[in-house]
Amino acid sequence: MRDISILIADDEEEIANLIAIHLEKEGYHVVKVLDGQEAVRVVETQSIDLLILDIMMPKLDGYEVTRRIREKHNMPIIFLSAKTSDFDKVQGLVIGADDYMTKPFTPIELVARVNAHLRRFMKLNQPKTENKTCLEYGGLVISPDQRTVTQYGVSIELTPKEFDILYLLASHPKKVFSVENIFQQVWGEAYFESGNTVMVHIRTLRKKLEEDIRKDKWIKTVWGVGYSFNG
Repeated sequence: MRDISILIADDEEEIANLIAIHLEKEGYHVVKVLDGQEAVRVVETQSIDLLILDIMMPKLDGYEVTRRIREKHNMPIIFLSAKTSDFDKVQGLVIGADDYMTKPFTPIELVARVNAHLRRFMKLNQPKTENKTCLEYGGLVISPDQRTVTQYGVSIELTPKEFDILYLLASHPKKVFSVENIFQQVWGEAYFESGNTVMVHIRTLRKKLEEDIRKDKWIKTVWGVGYSFNG
């Protein structure tokens, strides 16, 4: 079995080296690059299992790197950036990142998040021993084996986390899930004050399902409690 490979893309070489030291102690193979264009090239030419990306990089920023990678690949992407505003975090998650950490950071927490994302990703990509149930509600069809969603015959492109949230809720119609519970089940790790992360994914999921213009309101907000699927 090959080593798990992690790509670190950060133009601050000292930070990249620090991260690499801690990840290599965990037994991971680490690849380091200093600009976004090289990050895209490495993903296209090597087997990479997880990406740690800075936002402000030469040639291509982290947002553009993520857009290009998400066209073909679904490995976990963690943003590690000095940009701390909610807007930056929301933008990163909307374009396809799985997590967002701000600098300065503690290496032990970064390693914990890397481990959690890899565990979940590897579990999702294990050979399936049984088929999961395909869910159909009106014009909405959710296929967990193909990880596809169609609405009235039109394919809806979701990120891996958006799909997992939708399938979780739709598998238990009318059941109310708290933000903390959604995070723990979808991200597969302890709750790190990540309410905004869940809410951003719910917001983009609703937009892709066109809840603002369709009569179908699949995801219901239960104020003060969480979310449920209105199936």
